[in-house]
Amino acid sequence: MATTRCLSRGSRMLRDRSICTSVAPRCFSTSASLRSSPTVTEPPSTPGAPKKRKPLTQEQRDFLSSALRVNQAGELAATLIYTAQTPPILRQHPHLRPLMAHMYDQEAEHFKTFNALIHKHRVRPTALYPLWYTMAVGLGWTTALMGREAAMACTEAVETEIGGHYNSQIRTLLEIIKGWEMEGYEVGEEMSELVKTLRRIRDEELEHLDHAVAHDAKKAEPHWLLTGVIRAGCRGAIWVSERV
Repeated sequence: MATTRCLSRGSRMLRDRSICTSVAPRCFSTSASLRSSPTVTEPPSTPGAPKKRKPLTQEQRDFLSSALRVNQAGELAATLIYTAQTPPILRQHPHLRPLMAHMYDQEAEHFKTFNALIHKHRVRPTALYPLWYTMAVGLGWTTALMGREAAMACTEAVETEIGGHYNSQIRTLLEIIKGWEMEGYEVGEEMSELVKTLRRIRDEELEHLDHAVAHDAKKAEPHWLLTGVIRAGCRGAIWVSERV
């Protein structure tokens, strides 16, 4: 469903940061499959020989598992927030129906994508599903009852944190891939597709941030307090879900 796109300065900066692969010193060795054995293979030494793949270390597998786990939890929360916000918002602002439906549909597709990925790679979902479920519904209803501006400020705050979080994951994966290529190993399709998926979902999340700013998120009162509290809550939820 077509919606008006208004790129905010914040979301442009989040997108731009994702193309930078210069991060802290690499603590990962290299691999091509999310479920590979930790046995290390030697790089090809014969010119023209097929490139080999280097299995993931335990640390890399742990990183990827936590990334998929927290992403699934985050997308679940996003669908619940929009589900809770939509009825109160549309009663007062029926013209926002296409926008709310568009954002919800994208979040539902993201949730479906990460559901499939954690099932494929046998990743344990977060143990705090019931807590995040309750908090997401509560956040959606509360901000919607505060008014359209507050609901949009909620989207702005959440997507700012989520956009930065996806960028961090993308930078780490690009650094792993860069290491493979420098050592002469093959980059498998599975990892390449994961990076593409994260980039696509990140861009769609930042599109939601743009829509929120275009629909008066900055006019919420008090904007600084509302967005600050929500962003802090998102950071806490991400940290916990990565580990529990």
